[in-house]
Amino acid sequence: MPNEIRTGEINIQPILLKQLNIQLDVLRLDKIHPVVSGNKWFKLKYYLQQAIDGNYAGIATFGGAFSNHILAAAYACNTLGIKCTGFIRGEMPQQYSQTLLDAQALNMQLEFVSRAAFADKDVIMQAYPGLFFIPEGGYGKIGARGAAEILQLVPDLSAYDHIVCAAGTGTMLAGITNAALPHQQCIGISVLKNNLSLEKEMLALVEKQAAGLVRIVHDYHFGGYAKYKQQLIDFMNTIWLEHILPLDFVYTAKAFYAVLDMAGQHYFPNTSKILFVHSGGLQGNRSFKKGTLLF
Repeated sequence: MPNEIRTGEINIQPILLKQLNIQLDVLRLDKIHPVVSGNKWFKLKYYLQQAIDGNYAGIATFGGAFSNHILAAAYACNTLGIKCTGFIRGEMPQQYSQTLLDAQALNMQLEFVSRAAFADKDVIMQAYPGLFFIPEGGYGKIGARGAAEILQLVPDLSAYDHIVCAAGTGTMLAGITNAALPHQQCIGISVLKNNLSLEKEMLALVEKQAAGLVRIVHDYHFGGYAKYKQQLIDFMNTIWLEHILPLDFVYTAKAFYAVLDMAGQHYFPNTSKILFVHSGGLQGNRSFKKGTLLF
């Protein structure tokens, strides 16, 4: 496994919320590694181990042109000396995103697939029987198993009433829910618009006894996946100035905005203690023009 993974540098950052009688702490998973960032390492680790143990010819996975997962998989495979193929949603662009350029530089073979073909991943997988396929975003019980270990990094887990994170595939949310304590509510903030199948897909990974601990909120997508409004950019800059907390516009900024907005609407009872899981993914901010963000 990549030996640069730095779980020892992960810390909990308290956030002072003036005029709100709640405690908000941020689990800084973004500090684990600059590329295999945040939750990506936890979701990938057991897939990578299976591929190594099975002596496959290589690893393949799926994602978009700005996918944190694609870049993390490329880096991990390159470090481990494993051949890696990324099946990228959409036709080959005239100009590669920085994410794709970095993945290519890490020896990932890029295969561009039409959106229609991308939707039927089984056909792609059947065409490459020698490869070990990791689902998009690390989705699956294997990914959730790794994500469940995130809460082991929290020194006093029982102190929290609510655990909040961004949700894309729902894999991290499922893992966290499986590892949560019976008195805790786990809240996922969906970063996709109208992704109403997310509940079913996420609950498929949640253990039966934990299913009642989790809910997904769909009101903070800011237009859809990887979309944003100036309001969100201004929010990211404000949070940086006030708390020195870097957020990314695809996942964590939307989820953190949701926590503060919900707190302001008194969703959380007085004296609640909330743990926000910063899932990393800061590399996505590189798509902005220089100077857009203050960090």
